[in-house]
Amino acid sequence: MSSPSTPARPRLFRPSSWPERKRIADILRLETVGGMLLLVGAVVALVWANSPWSDAYGSLRDLTFGPSALHLDLTLSEWAADGLLAIFFFVVGLELKREFVVGDLRDPRRAAVPVVAALGGIVLPALIYVLVNWGDESALRGWAIPTATDIAFAVAVLAVIGRHLPSALRTFLLTLAVVDDLVAILIIALFYTEELSLLPLLLFVLPVAVFAVLVQRRVRSWWLLLPLAVTAWALLHASGVHATVAGVVLGFTVPALSRKGETTGLAERFEHRWRPVSAGVAVPIFAFMAAGVTVGGLDGLGAAFGDRVAIGIVAGLVLGKAIGIFGSTYLMARFTRAQLDGDLAWIDVFGIAVLAGIGFTVSLLVGDLAFGAGTERDEHVKLAILSASLVAALIAAVILRVRNRVYCRIHEEENRDENADGIPDIHQTGEEEAGEPDPAPDRSRRQ
Repeated sequence: MSSPSTPARPRLFRPSSWPERKRIADILRLETVGGMLLLVGAVVALVWANSPWSDAYGSLRDLTFGPSALHLDLTLSEWAADGLLAIFFFVVGLELKREFVVGDLRDPRRAAVPVVAALGGIVLPALIYVLVNWGDESALRGWAIPTATDIAFAVAVLAVIGRHLPSALRTFLLTLAVVDDLVAILIIALFYTEELSLLPLLLFVLPVAVFAVLVQRRVRSWWLLLPLAVTAWALLHASGVHATVAGVVLGFTVPALSRKGETTGLAERFEHRWRPVSAGVAVPIFAFMAAGVTVGGLDGLGAAFGDRVAIGIVAGLVLGKAIGIFGSTYLMARFTRAQLDGDLAWIDVFGIAVLAGIGFTVSLLVGDLAFGAGTERDEHVKLAILSASLVAALIAAVILRVRNRVYCRIHEEENRDENADGIPDIHQTGEEEAGEPDPAPDRSRRQ
């Protein structure tokens, strides 16, 4: 025990407050279901694309519809990538707004570790990819492919291999993925916009502004908000900026703070409404449309992994994510002289870092943007993403299963409720971090 004159060393991965822990558990529960559906969609697409009926799958994916006058005559695959993923990024925007205003990311002390870890898990995979593909200008367009973590896929794996994983590690993975998604959407907007049309981009501001005014006034009528959202999406699509960016922008306009008399902010209400649509419909359909790659047997695999693009993606996701996230977290601990909380060990952090190498939804999207959907190199990208995600999941499974006995003991301690009041004792005995701010303060000012 520290003497009174010696300040206690800060501890990493302390449990969150009880309200925050409940909220994250609800999110992860939905993401688990969504991850299972995502896996089903991807497997069905792979099987169909490699069956005697593969032409039917290709015809379905290339089916074109929509008003050509508005430049919205898109294939079914493009509608999934540009349209349905806008819902996914709207939920990301809501989650980011809430995290920065009333969640863990508003507290620099709690935000520092997952933010730095996320950045390390973005920069190192990109650097590895660039080094592997140095000298091939066309291949370098895919530098951002291995930077993304698919939280739904990762949580689905956790549901199978890490049911008793400590809540602090789950929170770390989710927060890391939130920051990862923010950087991913910035990368898409800044580096994968080839032609920019200013008039639609300027007009895009108008429906967003009206949407913002309405939600600030707590208007929740879908017949007012949905047409504005669709109009904003269509205008951004016409501007040349990837239309999914509209989802994040609209999500940022929704107030996260609750007013007097409200139990939750509007951002949290919208998130509860739209996350099931995103996790259960939008992402699985996108996975079904994007993951159907023809393997072509051993010859096809050999051709794919003979491409340095595929090697860079696998190395970036499996090695870059693990080393970048773990290394950044370890250096933060050394820099701040922090120590791990309770029975946690650095091997646990490494297991989560390896698990973050599961890249799927955003990685597939960036691959399409970098090389064009349906091209030979795009097929190589898909095989590399799928292979790397599988390898990362298997390695993480081995690491985390080795520590399962410890996790079960921590899980039992975290959920002990001797007075049967529905709140674990750990949140009532002063074991939470001192000074932990209320995750959902009641304030009347607008955010």
